[in-house]
Amino acid sequence: MDSRLLSIFATAILPIVAVAAAGYVLGRFEDVDPGPLNTITVYVLVPALVFHSVATASLSGATVAWLAISVVGFTIAMVALAEGVGRLAGDTEPLLGAFVLTSTFSNAGNYGIPLSDFAFGTVGRQTAVLYIVVQSVLMYTIGVYVAARGPGKSPLAGVKRVFTIPLVYAVVAGLAAQWLGVLPPADSAAMSTIQTVGNASIPVMLLLLGIQLAGTNFGAALGSVVRANALKMVAAPAVAVGVALAATAAFQGLGAAAPNQTVARVFVLECATPAAVTSLILVGEFSTGDIDGIEPESYVSTVVFTSTLLSIPTLTVLIALLESGALL
Repeated sequence: MDSRLLSIFATAILPIVAVAAAGYVLGRFEDVDPGPLNTITVYVLVPALVFHSVATASLSGATVAWLAISVVGFTIAMVALAEGVGRLAGDTEPLLGAFVLTSTFSNAGNYGIPLSDFAFGTVGRQTAVLYIVVQSVLMYTIGVYVAARGPGKSPLAGVKRVFTIPLVYAVVAGLAAQWLGVLPPADSAAMSTIQTVGNASIPVMLLLLGIQLAGTNFGAALGSVVRANALKMVAAPAVAVGVALAATAAFQGLGAAAPNQTVARVFVLECATPAAVTSLILVGEFSTGDIDGIEPESYVSTVVFTSTLLSIPTLTVLIALLESGALL
């Protein structure tokens, strides 16, 4: 392995793999219920991380708008691409919906936030936090619709979940505190406490990722799994680069400032992370039927697991390309 790639692997990828692997081993040898830990993460740790990151962010309003538009553009592009590929391959529901979900939505939280933090520092973490906020809203709107197509539960129940996602309110609170000028000093006890709680979310999210992967039930829809991995790990980064360049050109054409280069690179990195674990929740609640005798949850679990393994070499190379300026 090239010394540069080895350095990137050791500093950005290995810490994630090591902690997630610890969670995986724990999940394989102990009967660990990830439910309570996930609840603590979603309702306490991640909101603290989001609030602190947003409230202290040095990202401009134009950069935040660029990022939000880019995430929406990327999601729409990937849904359209995956839908086309799936239909050309002859996929039908519920396989088509599961295929679109796993090809489109990234594990931007458990995997992406720590990865962006290790690879690009504070700006990386702030960007990743904002990315996951936008993606979460899209997952519980577009994602729920995709999962619930055909005979099944009403998508409306899932869409309502947007209003129960704590991190959305954490963003609002962080922006409001910053705008109103009521944010305590960075070195105050209040902000230090929030930062400490938020920082705890990173290792916990990685442990959760490992525990969830340990509970994977592998399916056998191999052809579609290969296609989903190809879209998620190869096509998605390429689409993300195209979206980033197009969004930047559009902003500059309107006279707006181009985003921080690091923000654009983190956006591409987040888009290239493995399939989202949250897709399991969506197909579990809103998809019906099976895929050649395989439950949709088993199919999604297989894609999540295999794409996570594949991401180790692909993301190492991608980070090297991003840092060199070869892509953006």
